[in-house]
Amino acid sequence: MADIESLLKEKRSFKPSSEFVKQANWNKKTIKEYRKLGAKDPERFWAKMAKKNVSWFTPWKKVLEWKPPFAKWFVGGKLNVSYNCLDRHLVGDNAWRRNKAAIIWEGEPGDTRVLTFGDLHREVCKFANVMKGLGVKKGDRIALYMPMIPELAISILACTRIGAVHSVVFGGFSAEALRDRIEDAGAKLVITADGGYRRGSPHALKPAVDDALEGVSVVENVVVVQRTGQDTRMEAGRDHWWDDLMKDASAKCPPAKLDSEHPLFILYTSGTTGKPKGILHTTGGYLTHVTTTAKAIFDLKETDTYWCTADIGWVTGHSYVVYGILANGTTSLMYEGVPTHPAPDRFWDIIERHRVTIFYTAPTAIRAFIRLGDEHPKSHDLSSLRLLGSVGEPINPEAWMWYHRVIGGKRCPIVDTFWQTETGGIVISPIPAGVDTKPGSATLPFPGIDAEVVTETGEPTVPPDGGFLVIRRPWPGMLRGIWGDPTRYKETYWSQYENIYLAGDGAHRDASGFFWIMGRIVDVMNISGHRIGTMEVESALVSHQKVAEAAVVGRPDDLTGTAIVAFVTPIMGKEAGPELIDELRGHVTKQIGAIAKPAQIRFTDALPKTRSGKIMRRLLRDIASGKESVGDTTTLEDYSVVASLREGDE
Repeated sequence: MADIESLLKEKRSFKPSSEFVKQANWNKKTIKEYRKLGAKDPERFWAKMAKKNVSWFTPWKKVLEWKPPFAKWFVGGKLNVSYNCLDRHLVGDNAWRRNKAAIIWEGEPGDTRVLTFGDLHREVCKFANVMKGLGVKKGDRIALYMPMIPELAISILACTRIGAVHSVVFGGFSAEALRDRIEDAGAKLVITADGGYRRGSPHALKPAVDDALEGVSVVENVVVVQRTGQDTRMEAGRDHWWDDLMKDASAKCPPAKLDSEHPLFILYTSGTTGKPKGILHTTGGYLTHVTTTAKAIFDLKETDTYWCTADIGWVTGHSYVVYGILANGTTSLMYEGVPTHPAPDRFWDIIERHRVTIFYTAPTAIRAFIRLGDEHPKSHDLSSLRLLGSVGEPINPEAWMWYHRVIGGKRCPIVDTFWQTETGGIVISPIPAGVDTKPGSATLPFPGIDAEVVTETGEPTVPPDGGFLVIRRPWPGMLRGIWGDPTRYKETYWSQYENIYLAGDGAHRDASGFFWIMGRIVDVMNISGHRIGTMEVESALVSHQKVAEAAVVGRPDDLTGTAIVAFVTPIMGKEAGPELIDELRGHVTKQIGAIAKPAQIRFTDALPKTRSGKIMRRLLRDIASGKESVGDTTTLEDYSVVASLREGDE
């Protein structure tokens, strides 16, 4: 198997403004010092960050215990995540934060709530006592199936306060997907709501919980938040209304002093097989990682209003809506609904009204905004923004440029972040004051992260050749295993190279050492002996002025081995027909070469995506090849998209 070839050439580069550099948390001198320390002695670097950014009840005895592929960080140390996110902001020099907004929440219908750090502390303590009253003990697993409401953040922080292990299941998943996750984790308690709002209508959640629990004996209690007021069946003895339990709960609940390696949460990711993977994260290393990266990469300040658009049901919401943000004492904005309700400008309206300063969203959302037209963001005052972020999948250079120009007004640095559920926090990203950014590149590994691009035999590639992205040393936020399945953990992440983590993505480095993520390894296409990543062909297509979004897959071909099939969503109002197909094939040839020219281009109004916005290329490969889809599809947002694409084959 040959190495992955890099065909895309991107030469544009953008310096951070002198004004931004002057005020940055990590300036060029600091970054240089930390990179040097992180490369020479990563354990010492992370120990320095743990002391600087995290409050400990008991200091650790050993920074790292590494018995490949199992790691323990800050061995013997004791701490509590909710203490770090709440209590430490209410005492001493930080006591003034008691009345600072911790969470600004906006519901899709337009209702709003603001919880100060003092308010949030009180509600977390009360719900922690509610859980204790329901028999929840340290180490018990708790399943949460909720809309994006403050009670979701309160619930997971309450779990951390008493040492319960939370498993958040995105509120759009089916009853069957919820049941699988409840049974796999052995959840004792389910926390849910009557429903939430999505696209202008109430979306029921409790009925799915009822269906999921049929025949399930492990769950003892269900707590239900009243959000929509829908008629809700409550099973006597098992089901309890949130407000009834909270009414008389004590607001005093001392934080448990937990071991650094105490399990913090399980988060399920979809697999290529039918069984989701329960990714396990623990306490001290994870908190150190997300708190440090949030402060450095987002340049968090006391005056910031930070908005990450991810749902807490995904790891981005865990790490950079709740834990990494609140631990830094920063105001975090939460929004319940979709970006386009009641109008296409909802996001820009929220930014204008709440004076958001840091905005972190996904490339798929950015491409959707491009398709809707520039007039929507341009009708709002976005001058409060000072930094933009991208997360979820590689961002196409032209989408990056639109984000830079239209949303950032050419003044905001963009941090294009690469990380995974498995890594816990960001592992490759610009630190905004320390690097000249390039559209489409995640730039450099965070200090203390030993990332590399290697060949199939494990040797570092020679730029600009592509290969497999790996991390060669353990890092604090790394997953500690797959819940209940250590064999699968070893086989999935550690079997390709000895004691080296395989990220599952293809990447290449350019002459300046910058990393460019080229898509999942399973999506790499072998065209006439050339191995080509999907991201580069997609970027070439999206750079055409009539294209909003594109997904590229390979299908078997007798002549070339694999033929490229492109699924293209045109910008609204642009005619999709044979002429545009010819234009796009010629455009790709001009941009990156004839080897990457699609054999087939299919136009579609939508692409099959996970509920977190990632394109499910596995399903597109099946459609392009005329095969039935197999494997886990519980994360698919809209099954009708797949049905529509299949109808186009008939």
